[in-house]
Amino acid sequence: MSSLYKITVDAPKRQDTLSAPSPITRPTSALSLRSSPFAMAKDKHGNEIVNVGDVRFGFDCRVPIDALRSLYLRPHYVTTADDFGVTEKDQDELHSQFFRSGATDYQSKSIYHPNDNSISYTTLSRFPPVRLVAVSERKRILVTGGAGFVGSHLVDRLMLLGHEVTVLDNFFTGSKTTVSHWVGHPNFEMIRHDVIEPFMIECDQIYHLACPASPPHYQFNAVKTIKTSFMGTLNMLGLAKRTKARFLITSTSEVYGDPEVHPQPEDYWGHVNPIGPRACYDEGKRVAETLTYGFHRQDGVDVRVARIFNTFGPRMNPYDGRVVSNFIIQALKGEDITVYGDGQQTRSFQYIHDLVDGLIFLMNSDETRPVNIGNGDEFTILQFAELVRDLVSKVQAEDGVEMKTHSKIVHKPMPTDDPQMRRPDTRRAKEVLNWQPRWTVKMGIEEMIRYYKAKIAEGSM
Repeated sequence: MSSLYKITVDAPKRQDTLSAPSPITRPTSALSLRSSPFAMAKDKHGNEIVNVGDVRFGFDCRVPIDALRSLYLRPHYVTTADDFGVTEKDQDELHSQFFRSGATDYQSKSIYHPNDNSISYTTLSRFPPVRLVAVSERKRILVTGGAGFVGSHLVDRLMLLGHEVTVLDNFFTGSKTTVSHWVGHPNFEMIRHDVIEPFMIECDQIYHLACPASPPHYQFNAVKTIKTSFMGTLNMLGLAKRTKARFLITSTSEVYGDPEVHPQPEDYWGHVNPIGPRACYDEGKRVAETLTYGFHRQDGVDVRVARIFNTFGPRMNPYDGRVVSNFIIQALKGEDITVYGDGQQTRSFQYIHDLVDGLIFLMNSDETRPVNIGNGDEFTILQFAELVRDLVSKVQAEDGVEMKTHSKIVHKPMPTDDPQMRRPDTRRAKEVLNWQPRWTVKMGIEEMIRYYKAKIAEGSM
């Protein structure tokens, strides 16, 4: 079993290895993750990743990677002794595999009963430790869409940094479970609210993420998607104007459409079908950017625009139609991996921690122009499908799981308006934010495979 890491942000010295608990002999259960998710992570240059984030523009956003992993690579409940012969001491040791030394009290100890497939929920005994920040430095931060995939990871980071965080979400695609470990914390508030309706609060920064982002979700109700992009952005910009808060909107690489320029720089105006099935999202984000700069020029609102390229990581909805989650789930279940068209269309993929770094850097910078945040490593979809299949086989072998069937790659017709090329020109982010991706695609996929394996094992997928 891999060793754990004990990391502190400010201490110049650290304990590189910490003996992991002795393996516990037990039948397969929702907790049977034989390989610790805390395996050493190395960046693209071979350097060990100890912290995510950095100090930029006077804002220290460094967080130990194991502190973040403990929030998403952990079992959500434990089994009872009656079910599997696991003692209370064994349960504590199992929990400690997913937390820093001495932090087992921060784990939810809900009890799963596999005999009748029921679960007894409980609240956290304690919350994960957060940085103690002076009131004068603590920010009041509003995150719309904060219960979604990207939003929940951003919320985790901001909470661990010691700031006051309010989440607005209507839970159309988000889920309370992604941030439930913070509910009740004095620095945290979660509000069910649809951003197309006005909302009043006092805040210093607004991260406006609210909008369905996967094709099945944003095409489910195209008119509502457009309303969310326009009315939601209008309401949040109005709030920023009233409170003098800094406003960051997460736009998208979809504003470039099916690009005729490759890679895509921020000054490329795009090639978008304004009446196609994807237009509700593509044009919705384009008009949201227009609205953002209208408030900036006319009313002096302090704005930031992040154009996000394909991002993946834990907490992605496994059934939202995105290529990474589709491939991993299909491979884990031994199903055929679906590739649309001939698979020669290209995408670039960034891991969630790199994106959150970029968002926080941009929010605290002085850059008001749009900034691409993405990974320049480009794959054909066919290459990516083969990579995922190979990594799933590798992880299953490491865990001692014999795969009954191996996935085949099958081809289906190409969806309408699916772009043929997508890769960011990230020179602006490197120059003005001193940001560039650290996580390799392979490393991120392996971590995401283990996340989905745990979800499948505990019956939540």
